[in-house]
Amino acid sequence: MHAVRTDPDPARRSDASRRAILSTAFDLVGEAGYAGLSIEGIAARAGVGKQTVYRWWPSKGAVLFDAFLMLSEDSGGSPALPDTGDLEADLVAVLRATVDELNDPRYDEPMRALNTEIAHDPDLARAYTERLERPMRELKKDRLRSAQRAGELSADLDPDVAVDLIWGPLLNRWMLRGGELTGDYAERVVVAALDGLRPRGGAAD
Repeated sequence: MHAVRTDPDPARRSDASRRAILSTAFDLVGEAGYAGLSIEGIAARAGVGKQTVYRWWPSKGAVLFDAFLMLSEDSGGSPALPDTGDLEADLVAVLRATVDELNDPRYDEPMRALNTEIAHDPDLARAYTERLERPMRELKKDRLRSAQRAGELSADLDPDVAVDLIWGPLLNRWMLRGGELTGDYAERVVVAALDGLRPRGGAAD
């Protein structure tokens, strides 16, 4: 009796191709820069047809964005911010981790390319807002609201403004290359921001 041959699961095959394309795009932009990245180059390196890439993504910017999302998903762990009961310590830990990521040579060029493309591609900007920026902002606001309930922050604090005050300086310094981006700088940002965000009359006991 001969064994019956079955074709590989199409869904698994499609997922493998998708992951290969995303990994390839991330590697190529690090090697050649965003200007040197192309759908044709991605397809050739990933071993798929150009039309396969276009079937899933409308542009190289969209491919790169999904590559970031895939890496984020693969990193595992909870996306929620730590909540140990000590807001300052939690924010310092988060911002120090952000500094490490922004300073990682493997991520620097792809992230800069993605930010530039978002500024020029309205469709990509909408996708970025809906799938990454807005969900992450809500997680940050949730942590700040928890601190409000605990009396660590003013009850009338606007969480959206607070998010900008805490995370904005790091991203601005990184984007403009305006100064050294270090963990110590991140800690100073947190201390300065919380000095203005705590309940009037001083920090909570």
